[in-house]
Formats: sequence, C-alpha cells, structure tokens
Amino acid sequence: MAAAHDALSVRHYGASPGSHAHDHFQILLGLEGWLELEVDGRGRRVGTGDGVVIAPGLRHDFESTRGARCLVLDSSNMGWTRLDRSAPLPDTLPLARYLASACASGLVRARQLGPALLLEAWAPPALPRRTRRAIDWQSLQAWALKAVDERLSVADLATRTHLSPAQFTERCQQELGQSPMAWLRNLRLDRARHLRAQGLPVAEVARRCGYRSPSALTAALRKQGEPTPSNADD
Repeated sequence: MAAAHDALSVRHYGASPGSHAHDHFQILLGLEGWLELEVDGRGRRVGTGDGVVIAPGLRHDFESTRGARCLVLDSSNMGWTRLDRSAPLPDTLPLARYLASACASGLVRARQLGPALLLEAWAPPALPRRTRRAIDWQSLQAWALKAVDERLSVADLATRTHLSPAQFTERCQQELGQSPMAWLRNLRLDRARHLRAQGLPVAEVARRCGYRSPSALTAALRKQGEPTPSNADD
C-alpha cells in the first residue's frame, strides 16, 4: 500500500520553461516526446521509457520544445535514496503506461499500489546470497593423514568436501592461503616432524606419512630448509 504522501500523476510539458525544487523525491518516466532537464546543474534528457529520480531539494529546470508527456511520482519514500543517478529497467515502461492509464481512468487501487510497484520495478531487491557450505578442515586433515597409502589428488580432496576441484582450489586459497597440494604436502611434513620429534626412525616416519622412501622424505624436508635427518636409527 502506498503511503499517504505518495502521489501519481500524468503531466504534460511544453516549450515554456519551468524551474523549481521540492522537499520530496520526484520521479519522472517518459511516456511520449522528449523532456529536457537540468538537475542541479547537470543536463538530462528524458525520452519514452527513460526516467530520472530527482532528490529532495535539488533545483531542476525543464522544458520540451515539441511537447512531452510523463508519469510523475511525488514521494517521500526513502527507498528512492541513492537511485537519483540510476536509470529504470527496460520493463518499467509497460508499468508506467498502465499507471498512466489508471490515473486517467480513476483506478484508485492501482494508484495506491503504483508507487511501491514503481520502486520495485526500478530497483528490484537483491537476491539473497547463497550461504557457502563450510569446509570442515579438521576432519579433512584427519582423513588425509589416514590415507597415506593413496596418492591423493585435488579431485579426491574436492570430492570429500562435496565441491568441484576448481571450487575446492579457490576455497583453499581463500581460507588457507595455499594450493590444495601445498596444503597436503605441508600437512604430511608437519606430521613427519612430529613423529621424528618422538624418536621414530626416518623409514618408519616416511611410511606413516605417505613418502615412497626415507630419501623422499629427506628431500622434502631439505626443500623446507631443514637439516637432513640422521639415518643412524633406521
């Protein structure tokens, strides 16, 4: 239902120039002809299907050398805030023509609902953003550490989280700051360091952490800038 301060009308503009300001929003939608406007010093031209939202207090000058007809809404609805530089969507014109007809034929209900419909057609409400499924990184980590006998791929990790490989890669970069395979590699290296700190032989650590051989583990640790593990206890 429109508020009491919303008023719809159809106005004709001619060659005689006019100039004024309002303490409310004024919304104009072109039905026929061309209306030349200057709003707060900026030129605007409203043709058929074009529209403009004039914010409260803005001085606007207007004239139409060949005549123009516009649907005009005077409104105090703050929903028009920040729409003064926007254009109506293309399908707003049929609504404007229907509301103009309602004004001419005295359809009270249409005129009451018209202002809200016009605002919704001009700026449809944004669709709610879909909530992304949270990744249980702790559970994924536990599963990956148990699957040391498997050569896990990005697709394997993505399937575990019910995402596509591309989606999983993007989420891994966003949430952990690294690629999926870098995350898996660092996860297994952290596990290897922990086991080595407990005194387990390099060969046993390599087996438990998914490395093909003690030398593969040694090479991986060397890439991390760590000293090579002693093989005396192997």
